[in-house]
Amino acid sequence: MRPDPTRCLLLIDDEPAQRRLITAIGARAGWWVRGANDVEAARAMIADPQEPDFDAILLDHWLTGAEGEALVREVRALNPALPLLVLTAQTGVAAAVEAMRAGASDFLVKPLAPDRLLAALNTATDRRKRSGELRPLSEKIAKTLGFEEIVGSAPAFRSALAIAAKAARARVSVLIEGESGAGKEIIAQAIHAASPRGKKSLHTVNCGAIPANLVESVLFGHEKGAFTGAFDRHIGRFEDADGSTLFLDEIGDLPLDTQVKLLRVLETGEFQRLGSRITQTVDVRIIAATNRRLADEVAAGRFREDLYYRLNVVHVPIPPLRDRISDLPALARHLLSRIAEQPGMRHLSITDDALAVLMSFGWPGNVRQLQNALFRAAVLCEGDALTSADFPHIATEATYGKRADDYHAKPLNGQSQTAALAHGPGITLYRPDGNLRLLEEIEADVIRLAIGHYRGRMTEVARRLGIGRSTLYRKLGELGIGDIAA
Repeated sequence: MRPDPTRCLLLIDDEPAQRRLITAIGARAGWWVRGANDVEAARAMIADPQEPDFDAILLDHWLTGAEGEALVREVRALNPALPLLVLTAQTGVAAAVEAMRAGASDFLVKPLAPDRLLAALNTATDRRKRSGELRPLSEKIAKTLGFEEIVGSAPAFRSALAIAAKAARARVSVLIEGESGAGKEIIAQAIHAASPRGKKSLHTVNCGAIPANLVESVLFGHEKGAFTGAFDRHIGRFEDADGSTLFLDEIGDLPLDTQVKLLRVLETGEFQRLGSRITQTVDVRIIAATNRRLADEVAAGRFREDLYYRLNVVHVPIPPLRDRISDLPALARHLLSRIAEQPGMRHLSITDDALAVLMSFGWPGNVRQLQNALFRAAVLCEGDALTSADFPHIATEATYGKRADDYHAKPLNGQSQTAALAHGPGITLYRPDGNLRLLEEIEADVIRLAIGHYRGRMTEVARRLGIGRSTLYRKLGELGIGDIAA
């Protein structure tokens, strides 16, 4: 009998090499993988009392169209209570939509990344997330947005956008801090697009997804023979990004020894490939992002203080979605319009009762989690509008939440919620107690909104507001709105 902590995966796959790979990946994370060559063998294993209780099913699905949907339905019928993950070489959104409508809980694309498989298994078997959200698929919807296209009117969010827009024109480093899923990468893309380097590609490195022993090679490159397994020369991301922008996501996960080399590049623009004595010079602008407070990491000795100050020339704090819940209706409608552009999807509206349910939730996964929830609901919706009945998993996650603050949004009064439901981006006129806000607070929000909307072009901001440029800068000082030197 298996130990209690071990979870068991039923793998339906007739390729021995793939089964060995998945077995090895699962074993490292406490998963016991049992393999079946086909659906009939899987049916026999599920019915066999000598077999363990399975926690999930993984189907290596290589078919498309009606035949593929029939296969997914057949596997789903083996045990409708078990999460069903589909593994395929098909990368299109339409194929994933077909699989989900046939009963799949999640969708993974070959070549299989170990972290992605384990995350999908954990999500599928986590009782708070049992409904699944097709996370990797919904993230394919993302596209680069300009500052004027980013949805959000909450003062703290608009202030962050204004800072980012103003910083975009400068060459200085930018540090974006915010919880996972809050939109840090969207902001980074907007900064790059609005910068003088915007015509070149933005280069992205997720520091948290690279093994510690490979991160230097990824960033700086290596020569042939620099270490075991270095069979060819490798060009690093700094060299690739020469003349453009490098976005270092989850910078807080960077090993301390790599931080030293990163600091040198920021100070001098120089680096060496691993195994080389030749010094390379590059012109790269850095945008860094983290879901931690780097000041706390510095205090704990996990992040270099000198590097922190080099990165934190401009600080852009992104508030979590639960702290700007009034933005949710406009954000939901915006995301649904982007979802509708995907193959196999259609335009859907969303009712006020559905929005009220979404606004009552705290969204610990922030905008990314909202997008996933909307995508899942849109895939399964049979009507022309999403209603509260299309989001049963939101109530499930709230019920099993570990921290109440994460699963309940800060409540709005009736008037504020009505305004949020009715409008998109705008300015909040009322305080939580129902009284009007001070005129200078409203004026500050209008200026922040204008700065973000016009990407920090202060002459244009002043013209659109009907005031002189000198008057605008005077108001920035009087209202305490941060200013970034270009």
